[in-house]
Amino acid sequence: MSTRTPAKALTTSTRRRAISRGQCSPKSPSRTRTTTGDEARISRSAPTISIPLLREAIGALDTKMATLMSQRHELETHLEQAVRLQSPVLRLPSELLSSIFVMGVFEIGDEDPVMVSTLMLVWCVFFIILNTAAVEIEISKSRSRYWAEVALNTPTLWTRLTVSPYDSLEKTRRKIERSKSCLLDVSINFDPRMEYTRSITEHVIDAMELIRPVLWRTKSFRLSVPNRPQAHAALSRCQEDAPFLENLSIHIHHSMQDDNYSSPLLPLFKGHTPRLRSCSLTSFNFGWDNKLVSNLRVLKLGGYFNSFTPSASILLNVFRQCPGLEELALRNISSVDADTCRSDDLATPSKLIQLCRLTNISFYYSGIGLTRQIMSHIAVPNLNSLELCYLENVTPVIHLLHTQAPGRLPLQHLRIESCLLNEIKFVNFLRRVPSLVSLQLIDVDNTSTGFLKGLSSSQPWICPRLEVLSVDGCTDFDWDALRSLVESRLPAIPIHPPCPSQTLVRTRSDKRALCQNDQSPSTPRRLRHIDVTRCTQISKEMIQWLRMYVADVKCGPAKVSWG
Repeated sequence: MSTRTPAKALTTSTRRRAISRGQCSPKSPSRTRTTTGDEARISRSAPTISIPLLREAIGALDTKMATLMSQRHELETHLEQAVRLQSPVLRLPSELLSSIFVMGVFEIGDEDPVMVSTLMLVWCVFFIILNTAAVEIEISKSRSRYWAEVALNTPTLWTRLTVSPYDSLEKTRRKIERSKSCLLDVSINFDPRMEYTRSITEHVIDAMELIRPVLWRTKSFRLSVPNRPQAHAALSRCQEDAPFLENLSIHIHHSMQDDNYSSPLLPLFKGHTPRLRSCSLTSFNFGWDNKLVSNLRVLKLGGYFNSFTPSASILLNVFRQCPGLEELALRNISSVDADTCRSDDLATPSKLIQLCRLTNISFYYSGIGLTRQIMSHIAVPNLNSLELCYLENVTPVIHLLHTQAPGRLPLQHLRIESCLLNEIKFVNFLRRVPSLVSLQLIDVDNTSTGFLKGLSSSQPWICPRLEVLSVDGCTDFDWDALRSLVESRLPAIPIHPPCPSQTLVRTRSDKRALCQNDQSPSTPRRLRHIDVTRCTQISKEMIQWLRMYVADVKCGPAKVSWG
């Protein structure tokens, strides 16, 4: 039986033979070095750089990093400015930018929403400049400094001078200085319903003392004060020539007050207003000086009662001085006796005052006697808009217009409120105005069922171009008459959207014939607006039916504003 030799023995014997032959040296055992206390003490004190030096080196690196970050921030700022300068908006020349500012402040209205939205950013810049003095310094330090400088150096932007409880005299003084020699628009407005810490007279006097040196370059002057003393305090300082004055408006709120200031002042502006074209006077007694109301295009008078009411002869004399009159408005004038002009003595055509440019006339509580006397002595062949409000029976006025016009009147807008009239004569008058577009009958009791049926008749059509009809507060007509009126003016052939499979291509001749058919007087236009406010006989179901055939139907309750 063979015996097995252990591996350890073989390994040991083999290793011994290799050592004896010199192929492998025996491995010496490892020795651990021990250090004495002196050597350890020397190793702790070996570093030669101290801690303060290290901290100083770190601080130097921090300083260099801060300097580099500052340089980086400066370079980023220059880069941002360089990029912004590439924008076309910031490269606009000052002249063009100034014109944009002027357009945004004076010429853009709500009727142009595209331009308003485009210039909204520009408004945000110069609106702050125009209204806040403290913000100007901040703007000049900001990135909009160039725009601010352009706005400050544009005199036209500073031509609106407003004196009111919300506008200080210091702001007005700044605007006067910045406007340089441009024409000014002056407005002094004090509402009588507000309470003031100072006397209104003192405010007005201080404002006029500031504005008086620049009255010579005033383009428009508006004054609105509670009483006559404030008005006289302001106007007594208007004794300078006004060669550039075009618009004058004086409004005294308490018109019924009788005081010691009712006597007329000296001629305003020394009677030298060669460019005056628009004059609006409310309760201001100027002695009816012809120099102030001559060669006018717009004349508005109101708030004259009792002894201050102008007679018909005075007003007719004013009309003779204004052959180019375009707009006339008489409001809140008490009726006077017909002592100078007899209403039953109608003037002959040779004596009529020819006002060929007069297009808008408004009589609002001016007395039927005075209104009839005026209309019987003037000729208005180009009348476009007429308002007759609170005049009792206006049939004589309608008859005068009917008899004076040899042909058809170009009247497009007619408003009658709280008046009486003869229905037959009124219908005959409407036959003479085929161009009428808007007819407003408010609180007119004569708006009956027969009147609406007359508008529905096609023998011939009455007012074929009528698009706006208002019967606010009229309750004498029934629903069937209004429905017949709407249906009679609907298109004969309803217009449906074309089907995808049947697309009709009209030629130019067909389209031209269609346009001529729509514009022909024999085809009435479709009503696009109806006002049936306060018409109690109209139910909700009737309103829903109207909205199916009329684009705009107004039926809400009337809003009453007090004061």
